[in-house]
Amino acid sequence: MKRGFDKRIFTARTLMSDMGFLTRKSPEMVGLLWDKKITKALIERIMTVVSAVNGCKYCAWFHAKQAVSSGTSEEEVRNMLNLQFHADASDFELLALSYAQHYAETNRNPDSEMTANLCGFYGARTAKHIILIIRMISFGNLVGNTFDAFLSRLKGNKAPNSNGTFEAIFFVVTAPFMLPAMRLSRKYRENEAEMNYDRSQLAKHA
Repeated sequence: MKRGFDKRIFTARTLMSDMGFLTRKSPEMVGLLWDKKITKALIERIMTVVSAVNGCKYCAWFHAKQAVSSGTSEEEVRNMLNLQFHADASDFELLALSYAQHYAETNRNPDSEMTANLCGFYGARTAKHIILIIRMISFGNLVGNTFDAFLSRLKGNKAPNSNGTFEAIFFVVTAPFMLPAMRLSRKYRENEAEMNYDRSQLAKHA
């Protein structure tokens, strides 16, 4: 029996809801850029963790690369993709990354106490910006997953409670930028596999 597609995806309703949310919050996105507590490295780490939870291979590939570019080591990135970031994160980053994981795992229904802790530690303004980062990357994750859900449907593995017509329309609309992303992420994974193989061979002969 074939296994169904089990990643979180958009429905027409949740897509419109998320688009509305991000549109309303667009002024805060500008404020986020001026928040001195949030570095580019922290943004990329949050996005990598959320992408790992949601299982979007495109976002995970892109933000893993961006995290390395912003100063995160490749080992730390691999740990984040495996949600094993606790030993690597600084004291300042740890709560943001843990909250990002929790927020994604609960599908935008975080525990109120954890949200209060986030606000208490970072301040209300920065906490709102952290949540906005999480929502922004979650939107991107679901774009990638919904695109993949249609491809999976064509192979006979459809997502539970999904709508084929919506997925087909979504696929057509997003294909111009998702197909190039698919090719780039595949090439990156192939290069990573080759590099890991080369490292293992060097280790054997060291």
